Amino acid sequence: MKKLTKSVIWRFAMGQLGWSLLSALVTNWVISFYEPNQEMLDAGQIIFLPQGRVIFGIFTILGGIFALGRLFDAITDPWVANLSDRSTNPKGRRLPFMLKAAIPFALATILIYCTPIQGESKLNGVWVLVMMLLFYLFMTVYCTPYNALIAELATNQKELTDISTAISFTFIFGSAFGYAAPFIWGALTPSLGRVGAIRITFIGLAIIGFICLLIPPLTIKEHDYVHVNPAEGNVLNSLGKTFGSRDFRIFVASDVCYWVAITMFQSGLTFFITSLMKLPETMNTILFIGMTLLSVLCYVPVNKLAGKFAKRNLITFAFCQFAAVYLLTAFSRGTEGTNDGMIFGLLIMVFAALPMAILGILPQTVVADIAKANEIETGENRDGMFFAARTFSMKLGQSVAALLFTSLGTIGRAAGTGYRMAAICSCVLCTLAAVLLRFYNEKKIMATLGEPEK
Repeated sequence: MKKLTKSVIWRFAMGQLGWSLLSALVTNWVISFYEPNQEMLDAGQIIFLPQGRVIFGIFTILGGIFALGRLFDAITDPWVANLSDRSTNPKGRRLPFMLKAAIPFALATILIYCTPIQGESKLNGVWVLVMMLLFYLFMTVYCTPYNALIAELATNQKELTDISTAISFTFIFGSAFGYAAPFIWGALTPSLGRVGAIRITFIGLAIIGFICLLIPPLTIKEHDYVHVNPAEGNVLNSLGKTFGSRDFRIFVASDVCYWVAITMFQSGLTFFITSLMKLPETMNTILFIGMTLLSVLCYVPVNKLAGKFAKRNLITFAFCQFAAVYLLTAFSRGTEGTNDGMIFGLLIMVFAALPMAILGILPQTVVADIAKANEIETGENRDGMFFAARTFSMKLGQSVAALLFTSLGTIGRAAGTGYRMAAICSCVLCTLAAVLLRFYNEKKIMATLGEPEK
């Protein structure tokens, strides 16, 4: 087997930049595109979907689309993981899946925003639902094998942390590219109109994401660095064995709470800034980029701290600090036509940076630890299924967050009451995530791996 070099690690990490950019284009902007507030309508946004809580008087159409999409996603995660774990492809168990998924993944991202009717229509709802299902399917086909490689490429804790740090860099920069979109479409709006400018912007960014998706499968030979035997058994059998791990169940329960919280916060960031802090829409990009740069400065210290302190303790600290950030967001405010809200924006930017770095690096290393410990105990390698189950928790959290945020956002929209309620919900859930994680037995997992206790 060849030695894992920095070059290979960074080529692998470029795949994360690609899928995080595509994901950001949907996660960050689909709600504001299809459920715009008055400021966005005044800027030229068109209404494409029927508005309000029209599903059982509780959920919005977009919230329902998100929920169905994530339910579908949850079903495909273990299926793709099992296919990848059992693959006997001579080019590897993971990279061939990623290569096949790249084109349809990028294309579905673009088509979500290209509705057939240029105005309010239920047909547009059907179109968005179908495109979202395809988006989630091909994101799963790419990301599930990709995440499994995190554990398989690393041969020790140092390599595992280095890989996780690298993909955290590229993840956060991919997300930052997604948040930069308003500056691009803002420059194009005078000539193309707001909707046309947004679509052209997303096409350009999706092409960049697509190129990044291709880098790992086209430049890395999987068998040079990974040698594991294909797993056996069907999806249900493999999934049952995966959730047979008590510590993994605890981690997933904590992770679901975290993902509901962070997704509501990310989905609402534009609304927090425009409706609560009364700042321009483009300030969303400025604050996020500032948060990103501060977070990147924390990456090296976090990498070093991970070698000295228990991962469970660092992640718990990050959950608690994020809870404080969400509470601060709930009480943020500003005055129209002034920069009063900037104080809240800057405080959020500063205090969110460190937990962003910790939660960008460490959770996937915890999954890798649990998967490797389970392999030692059972003799079976199911890395794909472990990471698929973790991805499932992420997507379940995002689905619940979409239902909650799109419904809460309709409450007292002019005063921003629903947005404040969403931020408080995020605070409570992140606190619950911290409490649940305290039951994770990291000492036992590290002992199984033969690693020294911290």
